Amino acid sequence: MQNERSSYNSVSYPTYSYVETHPDRLAAMAILHGLSPAPVEACRVLEVGCNEGANLIPMAYSLPNSEFVGFDLADIPIERGQQRILELGLANIRLFAGDLMEIGAELGQFDYILAHGFYAWVPPPVRDRLLAMCGELLTPNGVAFVSYDTMPGGHFRKMTRQMMLFGVKHIENATERVTEGRGLLEMVLEARPEGDPYRQLFTRQVERMKQRSPQTVYHDELADEYDPVMFIDFAEHARKHGLQYLSEAELPPPNDPGGQPDFKAAMESAIGDDILKQEQMKDFARMRTFRETLLCRAECTVRRDFPAEQMRQLLVTSQTNSSPGGSPRAKVFTMPGGIKMETNHMGVIALLELLEAVWPHALGIEELEPHLAKAGFTLDGEGAALLMQLADARMIVFHAWRAPLAQGISARPRASAISRQEAAMRPYATTLMHATSSLGDPLVRSLLLLLDGTRDRNQLQQAMRAKYSDLAGEDLEKQIERGLGVFYQAALLEA
Repeated sequence: MQNERSSYNSVSYPTYSYVETHPDRLAAMAILHGLSPAPVEACRVLEVGCNEGANLIPMAYSLPNSEFVGFDLADIPIERGQQRILELGLANIRLFAGDLMEIGAELGQFDYILAHGFYAWVPPPVRDRLLAMCGELLTPNGVAFVSYDTMPGGHFRKMTRQMMLFGVKHIENATERVTEGRGLLEMVLEARPEGDPYRQLFTRQVERMKQRSPQTVYHDELADEYDPVMFIDFAEHARKHGLQYLSEAELPPPNDPGGQPDFKAAMESAIGDDILKQEQMKDFARMRTFRETLLCRAECTVRRDFPAEQMRQLLVTSQTNSSPGGSPRAKVFTMPGGIKMETNHMGVIALLELLEAVWPHALGIEELEPHLAKAGFTLDGEGAALLMQLADARMIVFHAWRAPLAQGISARPRASAISRQEAAMRPYATTLMHATSSLGDPLVRSLLLLLDGTRDRNQLQQAMRAKYSDLAGEDLEKQIERGLGVFYQAALLEA
């Protein structure tokens, strides 16, 4: 493992917050499936391969009564994370450098265990130790998150990786390896005729790679190990360590090929109700390349019918914006990413308009029910199924925890200390809902850094004018108000 340690010490792997790994999301999925996970506000979380803690530190900040432990083979990223923890004054998180092969029961039990993005990039003994650790350290109702590259889609990445490795096998310098590897792929791509199916597949892989940083490509495409797995094999591996498949971290996306009625009927006719075989068949239809799988203990009883009594334990958010539909009673609801849905269902319209009005805050199902009942929408019967359809369509998100968000833009607005720390280092910050918010505009970043709760509007204008003297007073005032509105909507302002 020494090569891996030195590799990640010499070339930093860019790290972010991953909203799917937050205990809030894991607990919500567990509750939907009939488990009784530990409360998000008072849980223990372990992250294996935590890098510098960019995913774990924001969790610790927003959940002061929970405990967080992370370790990584590379010590230099750990040192960076430890410095961040010291600056923030967090007492509920510990990061340390350590080898997965040598760590075990001394860490204690955990309600949530995270292993993001390395299962397919390590040798078989390390994979085995990871799942063994989950089996040993997970609490009875605990949830483990393990993400990994899968087959059959992984074949495409293996193909491009093999070509790149062929072209750089005599190159040591990391930057040169990435540059030459990408150049070789583009050379092969240009050799294929326009309209050629092989060229189309190849173009997709090359374009995806261009969207990622050179450091990411160096560690992912040019790593010593890369072995994507079939889902069915991963599930069997987990079973050997006393674990079972719970679900994915996210519900299937809209227009999921695996959910098409004709395919679903044919699949169930061919293989019956075996959930693992069904998931594998769906991966074939999806040509899936990546999974974020949740595991629980084998003795847990997992429900897949999403009963109403489980939903009543949850909270809901929706980031939709509404507009008039094509008919008098219809409304169009649009998500920031462009997903749209038009409906004339009065209950759905009432639900989404309520959630739109309170965003970024969540509302409990029991809080919503009295309002929805006036529109003829009840959770019993078809109501629960309709909520799941909205979740599948990405119109709503289930939660198990209320983030510590500001109720509005106060006289002395305060952005979270974690977002201000990150904004001082890079052009993005983690929100209090564990998403990543872009801060590409220098003026926006400057404003965020000033929001420590000590400055009113006049003081903010004075501080910003000192840095941006070319902006007229009225323009600056509008920029500040617009920026505060963006920060509030992005869940960067804290209570």
